This record gives sequence, structure tokens and C-alpha cells, in this order.
Amino acid sequence: MLKILVAVDGSDLSLDAVRHTLTLVRQGLAASVVLAHAQEPATLYEMVVSRDPDLIAAASLEAGLHLLAPARALVDAAGIPCEIEVGVGDVAPTLVDIAERTQCGLIVIGARGQGAIASALLGSVSQALVQASPVPVTIVKHSDAAPVQEPDLLGDGAEPDPV
Repeated sequence: MLKILVAVDGSDLSLDAVRHTLTLVRQGLAASVVLAHAQEPATLYEMVVSRDPDLIAAASLEAGLHLLAPARALVDAAGIPCEIEVGVGDVAPTLVDIAERTQCGLIVIGARGQGAIASALLGSVSQALVQASPVPVTIVKHSDAAPVQEPDLLGDGAEPDPV
């Protein structure tokens, strides 16, 4: 069975990636889901103030699990098998490491929607992921519009014939 890693950062855009993945599974794709979050490494200030690497690691794990909670709720409500992974490090390489370790065959990530100039100057996690990933990466574009439900003009509940 295919395993799909869904990158989650707590944003609505990452939840779009979760929803897209759930749609694929509902449409018949036999897959399980790995919800993954990459925490940035502790800053020098955090390391100096804390002086306890275990405390920093526990806080990173707790923060990651907190950010994954809304995504987990969506997947659990859909009744789809799910694993949770929180890694610490630069986002794209950490997500690739998680995908390889959990043997995922696909990565799904939400698009940030930056313009071309911002992407060129700041870089993009999704672009870095596409470059580094050994498996296909699907970038889900955010849609502000609610999905349009076609009216049932015939009143019979049947799907209209394709044109």
C-alpha cells in the first residue's frame, strides 16, 4: 500500500494538502498517511538559556505535535490509517529524511503562494523539496473559493453525463 507523507506546518495551506490527500484516498487510492512536521533547530539563545538538550527536544516535539493536531483530526475523522512524525532540522531535508525512513512513495505539501521574486530571494520549501526528494512531490495550490456544487437539474441524484 502506498504511504503518503503530508507536510504540515499548522497553516491553512498545509491543511489544504491534508484535504487533497484525503480526497485521493476517498476516490479509491489505496494509501495510508504520514503526517510530518519539521521543527527548526533550537537557536543559540535557546540553548544557552535552557542548558538542557532534553528539555529543548521535548519542547520541540510538543510544539510539533500541537501543530499537527488539526491535521490529525481531519485524518482521524476520515478513518484513514495515519502515522505522526516530528523531526528537527532544516525543513526540506528533514521531510525527505522522514519520507525515506517511513518508506513513503509520495509527498504532498501546500503551496505558499509567494511571487516569483519572493521565491527567488527567499527560496521555497516546496521547491527545495522537489529538488531533494527521491519520490514524487505534489504541491497543492490554495483555493480561496469554496467548491461549487452542481445543481441536480434532473432531480434524480444521478451524475450528469460528461460533455
